[in-house]
Amino acid sequence: MEFRTVVIRSKCKLSYKDGYLIVRGDEVKTIHISEIHSLVIETTMATVTAYLVCELMKNKVNVVFCDERRNPVGELHPCYGSNDTARRMQEQAEWPSARKSILWQSIVRQKIRSQGRLLEKADPEAAKKIMGYIEEVQPADTTNREGMAAKVYFNRIFGSGFAREIKSDRNAALNYGYAIILSTFNKEIVARGFCTQLGIHHHNTFNQFNLSCDLMELFRCLVDDVVLQQGDAVFDHEYKEKLLDVLNRTVQYNRQHMAVSTAITRYVRYATDYLSGKTEWEECMGFHYEDTANETDCDV
Repeated sequence: MEFRTVVIRSKCKLSYKDGYLIVRGDEVKTIHISEIHSLVIETTMATVTAYLVCELMKNKVNVVFCDERRNPVGELHPCYGSNDTARRMQEQAEWPSARKSILWQSIVRQKIRSQGRLLEKADPEAAKKIMGYIEEVQPADTTNREGMAAKVYFNRIFGSGFAREIKSDRNAALNYGYAIILSTFNKEIVARGFCTQLGIHHHNTFNQFNLSCDLMELFRCLVDDVVLQQGDAVFDHEYKEKLLDVLNRTVQYNRQHMAVSTAITRYVRYATDYLSGKTEWEECMGFHYEDTANETDCDV
């Protein structure tokens, strides 16, 4: 079953009845909550009932709120995503350093590989250069091959004048896309009963999503690909639709074809099981993406 990303863009009231999300605007629309993966409320003119919020949390639906500029500013998750949350958080606090180091090494390798494949479209020589870093990545990436690859990657893929710090449509699009991916990881981590604050590599005291930032790294290229295809386009409504559709694109993960949202669910499960000592890590847990997308968005 494919799940939907539901986007609310106009003034309306959102409520709950008999298992359905009810959208009352110029017309009334209903969507069964079991079909929803994420609910993105882009407008500040929407009102949401407390009853609906409770039901969305019970069904582990990812809810993202946007500001007056329609950019993500916050999200909702249930307080307890699993009935054994206390045990899982204890597991997380005791994750072995050796396993965290190996997993981060694998994440960096796969991230650089995805960057290299995408960079081949813009600069084959630069792609070849960063691909050479893959075998040099050490456990915990102690030699910072991730940073070295990123410097080459962003300078080549978006041009030598590009910098992540500058204000531009391209950076706004990257931030928007990354926020959607991050919120999906937050949802899956909480649903597994783990804590998003305790990362394996990111340890920023002020970052509530250190673990999510760790695990999402290899999925960033999905957003980069969309932004690369858009060139110098204005970051508008249509542009955002393309970024939201990233969750519905088909990827090959662990030798199977599935939607990105499904791949993230399985990836979080594999990664946390490995960190908890329940399985061993394999490089095939990475993925590559394709240019096909599933028609699973529902726009209201």
